[in-house]
Amino acid sequence: MRYPVNDAVTIPAVVLAAGASTRLGTPKQLEILGGETLLERTVRVARAAGCSPVIVVLGAEYSKVLGNSDLGDVVTVINDKWQEGMGSSVRLGVRTCGFVAKSAEGVVLMTCDQPTVTVRHLERLMKSREMTASRYAGRNGVPAYFPAKCFGELMALQGDKGARELLKNAGHEELEGGDLDVDTADDLERARKLFR
Repeated sequence: MRYPVNDAVTIPAVVLAAGASTRLGTPKQLEILGGETLLERTVRVARAAGCSPVIVVLGAEYSKVLGNSDLGDVVTVINDKWQEGMGSSVRLGVRTCGFVAKSAEGVVLMTCDQPTVTVRHLERLMKSREMTASRYAGRNGVPAYFPAKCFGELMALQGDKGARELLKNAGHEELEGGDLDVDTADDLERARKLFR
């Protein structure tokens, strides 16, 4: 597959959106919140924070997600190993950074189901240029900024843990409402009350 290549120093975002949304029962990527899908919202926030390019990793029901999303000029990659867990999507997303953003100084790792993430929050994550997690519910998690020196560790991730272990002792920025991620119908209802 050929990708547009950016040789400028950039900070791409990798949006993890490959899961099957088994607890919700329908693709969470396509749930509407404030007039846009969760995936569209995540891409918009990443772009507005200055992330470039935005790489979206899809997997389960990828054709349905693509056919019902307006994602503009994102770089979309399909993870055919999505059932192995989030680690496989992280690896694919970071590997894609190597093709499309050869001079990336770091990467912002995001999921598509955290509607309380703001442009300002992502800007704060990137500001330190060191590994920086979002903190909520008493622990560190994504979205998170990883400098390029961490790419090897990200490429070694396995299973469904994602990057949480790497972030355990990282610096962090508090994410207000970060405990809300859309996994269930109750989560979705809570999100819709916040973002009408």
